[in-house]
Amino acid sequence: MNASIVIPSCNRIAELRALLHSCLRQTVPVEIIVVDDAANDEIARMIDVAFPTVRYYRLAHGRGPAFQRNRGIELASSEIVFPVDDDSLFVSRKTVEQTLAEFNHPRIGAIGIPYVNVNHDQRVLQSSPGDGAIHVTHSFVGAAHALRRDVFLRVGGFREHFFYMGEESDLCLRMLSVGYVTRLGNADPMHHVESPQRNMSRASFSGRRNDIRFAWHNVPLPEFPLHLAGTTFNGFKAAVTQGWFTSMVSGTAAGYADLFRRWREREPVTRDTYRLHRALKKQSRRLEEIEASLPPLRFS
Repeated sequence: MNASIVIPSCNRIAELRALLHSCLRQTVPVEIIVVDDAANDEIARMIDVAFPTVRYYRLAHGRGPAFQRNRGIELASSEIVFPVDDDSLFVSRKTVEQTLAEFNHPRIGAIGIPYVNVNHDQRVLQSSPGDGAIHVTHSFVGAAHALRRDVFLRVGGFREHFFYMGEESDLCLRMLSVGYVTRLGNADPMHHVESPQRNMSRASFSGRRNDIRFAWHNVPLPEFPLHLAGTTFNGFKAAVTQGWFTSMVSGTAAGYADLFRRWREREPVTRDTYRLHRALKKQSRRLEEIEASLPPLRFS
């Protein structure tokens, strides 16, 4: 089985070069698509000279990684797509092949690939216990994941107004609502080499704003008021304890303002799906333990 690797990128030429080399070393054929977010000419020249087989698309204006991933996945030709960040790295030549093999159940819509945040510590994150069972979690990290392309497109892809931060959990909940789960992977871990160019102020603002957006779009009644209150409290708590106070408070306020602008876009999931998603956020579960409570597969 072939795979498509979709890479949203913006002004990270060294990181992108390293990732592209690691993609081309995979043990299975891969289609590589780079969606460049209004960057400079240097990246275009680098790809043209060093990576002529890569499909390169340059946006006229910065639209954010959710938009870039959506466009890249629409352009992809493979059934399974790996929309990894440009500061990620396939350390092992077998990671794509191993992950493809794990789409071995019709309910698996996405896989969180094991990875290490190498600039922080050496823990392997979003990894399955490795007991042979399919372990289901609530979401994946954008730096290391794979998706079933048809399911992704039919649920509407990433919500592009999330722009940055939090779009992954929103997508996984919508996939869960139509019967598709997110699996913890067993593949050789990727590395996430978090770029020093990361804008923490923007991340703090966007994270708090999108927490409110997530609640508005997805949380059913009567859970919605309590969830929104808890999200707001936790946002202010993070602002006090983690720093970036102004960014986080401003993000929360922007999220509330968005409720009125997007009043008609509320599409809550069922209470059963919401509760399952919350339970999986606390602890992963074996697929066999939860399958009876999942909605029927809508796109099978």
